[in-house]
Parts: sequence; C-alpha cells; structure tokens
Amino acid sequence: MRILCVGDSMTIGGAGDHTWRYRLWRHLRAGGGAAGAVTMVGPRHALHEGSTDYGDPAFPHEARAHLAGWGEGWLHHSTVIGDAVRDHRPDTLLISLGLIDLGFYTNAEQTIGNVRRFFTEARAAAPALRAVLLPVIPNVRAALDEPFAAQCARFNELLAATVDELDTPASPLVLAPQPADWSLDRDTHDGTHPSAAGEHRLAAAFADTLHAAWSIGAPYPLAEHTATPQPA
Repeated sequence: MRILCVGDSMTIGGAGDHTWRYRLWRHLRAGGGAAGAVTMVGPRHALHEGSTDYGDPAFPHEARAHLAGWGEGWLHHSTVIGDAVRDHRPDTLLISLGLIDLGFYTNAEQTIGNVRRFFTEARAAAPALRAVLLPVIPNVRAALDEPFAAQCARFNELLAATVDELDTPASPLVLAPQPADWSLDRDTHDGTHPSAAGEHRLAAAFADTLHAAWSIGAPYPLAEHTATPQPA
C-alpha cells in the first residue's frame, strides 16, 4: 500500500512534532501482513520551514514523505496533485484540508470547486486511486467567530455530499469521522495545531476508516495512547 498524505499545517507539522503521519505509519507498520507493507510517498519530507527535527529522530527519511504545506489548502493542492500522483504512484490518499481555504482563500462553495478540480487531476493521473477525506475539525477560530463556524459547517455538509457523488467502485472515496472526543485544550497546543494527543486522534480517524472501508490494518488503540499526557 502506497499512501500519500495531503494536508496543511496540521499535517506537515512543526519542529519537534511527531505528526499524525508518524503515528499512523507506526500503527500500520505494527499491523503486520499487508498493513505492515505500507509505504509513505510524496515529494516532500520536511516539517514547516524545512525543519527535519521530528519528535522521533528514528522516523526513517523515506517514511516522512508527504504532500503537505503550511498555509496550503485545496486551492493549492488541486494544481499539484496530478504531478504528485504521477511521480510517486500512491494508491491511497489521506487528505486533511479545508480549514486554511475557508480561513484565507475561498468560501465553502468555492472550496468544493477546488475539491472537484483536485480529484479530476488526481484521477487523470491514476484512475483507480482511492482516498479518505477528513472534514474540517473543531478549531479556535470557529469557536470564537460564528460566521466562520457556519462556513466550516457548510463546507462539511458539501464535502459529505461531494464524496457521495464522486465515489465510484473504480475509485472509491470515503469520508472519515471527526476525530473522537476532540478537545481544543487537550488535542491542540494553540487551538488549531495538534498536540501529541491530537496527533493520535487524527491518526485514529484515518486508521479506523481504512480498516472499516477496506479491511486495512486494525482499529487504532486510541485509549492506549491517550490515557496519559504524551510528550510533545
């Protein structure tokens, strides 16, 4: 299985972060069999600002591969996903996008237009590609800004409908659930970007969806990883 993680600042992470990509990679590698054969692919390997200071220095360089960027949303990734898929040949996309678009670039309807462009380009490069998409998750701006919260809710409604519409047997799309019991205080370090506990919850949302949709890996042992505070 060749996974390409696509996202914004919550996916790329910053210096010292483990990232949810790392948490998911470790979980799938521990699954053995087909799950253990997971390969992370993509054109980038660094954290924000080019840092290579991952929380676990033993995280292998090749497993750090991704397509994520600070301040990059559906708007940006829709223009580069085709080349990334052609060059790195993923069979599965794990996508966490939308918050940055709604916050700075496009409204809910415009953002859905870029979701459609993204999949047009991705499928032109690999018609059998499958994908798991995460809705916009709770964040501090939505907690304080009612119109922005309404845009997030509207986008998530449109995203669910678009996933249903674009899903095909040849190229299946699945909407992941909101991360379990998400708390801005516990699961983020600034109201948006995930803490260690948040990284585990994001990894669990993707891992559980992979398992439920395609019998990949096993359910994520979330309680085991979040029962006590995790190191940053």
